Order: sequence, then C-alpha cells, then structure tokens
Amino acid sequence: MEDRLNRLHVGGRQVKAGWKILNIQPGVGVDYVGDIRDLSQFSDGTFDVVYGSHVLEHISQNEMVSTLAGLNRILTPNGELWISVPDLEVLSRLFIDPNLDKAARFHVMRMMFGGQTDPFDFHYIGLTYEFLMDYFGQAGFEWAQRVHEFGVFDDTSSFAPYGVLISLNVIAHKSPMPKSE
Repeated sequence: MEDRLNRLHVGGRQVKAGWKILNIQPGVGVDYVGDIRDLSQFSDGTFDVVYGSHVLEHISQNEMVSTLAGLNRILTPNGELWISVPDLEVLSRLFIDPNLDKAARFHVMRMMFGGQTDPFDFHYIGLTYEFLMDYFGQAGFEWAQRVHEFGVFDDTSSFAPYGVLISLNVIAHKSPMPKSE
C-alpha cells in the first residue's frame, strides 16, 4: 500500500523511489520547478505526504500562513506534512555555548541566517516548536507532533554538528474530509 502513496519532496535534490521533487531551481531529478509559496500547479488533494527539510525558513513571516495553507490544500484528507526547520532555540543555545570557538559560532550564525551562497539561500524567519504550532493552526492543520528525525533523506533534518541535532522535525496532519450526514 505504501508504494501507492503520492509523495512530494519540496526543496529536494536526492532522487528516491516513490517521491516526486519540487525545487525552485531546475536540476537533475527535479520533477517540478516552482516556488513553495505558489503551489497552483498542483490540484487540491494531490499528495498523501509532503516533505520539506529546511525550506520554511526561506519564507517571510507575512507569507508563512498562506504557504502552509497551500501545502495543506495539496494534501489529501488525513495527509501529512513532514517539516524540518532549523530550531531557533537549539541554535541560540549553541551560539552562546562558551565551549564553541569563533569559527563554530560563525557556523551556527550561518545556520540561523542562511549560508547566503545564492539568491535563495537566505533565512527570513526563526522557528521554534511554539511558533510552528501557531502557524500550523492558522493554516488549518488538525494537529501536529514533534519527531526526533525522519530518516528518509540524507539531509539537514538529521544534522547534528557539535553533538546536537539542530533541526525541529514535525509532522502536521491535515484533517479528514468532513463527514456528510
């Protein structure tokens, strides 16, 4: 049954059986070129699972709810949004850790604000579990749960420099279809 799921990897590059890739930049293995803020190329209820690792922080605060609502829209009833973002609380603690040297603190700062290696590599928002839960609620998700890691792709969702996992990994659930009476 699982191989019949329609799954979308937003911002991905790693080709994996059973997953389609949406990326803002064309590349090998990219199935759809587009911006996460405009998912109009997809019909309502297209995907059972949407996964994105370290993409939401590239969205401005003013566009976060509409972006998440767009992701909710393309999910099937009971669909799941698997999201990984840099955890601002963890990164803040790391940044002020007296055991880290200047180079390590600079690395942590880049995780907070983006590597800034290309026009798309800038972070516009810092997210915590509390903030993300509020945004999910505003975007119409039914409920969400924090998970340690996804373990699906070789990406930053499992990145643990300095011995600490720096990602906030959450599964947000779309509500089931309303029951007709």
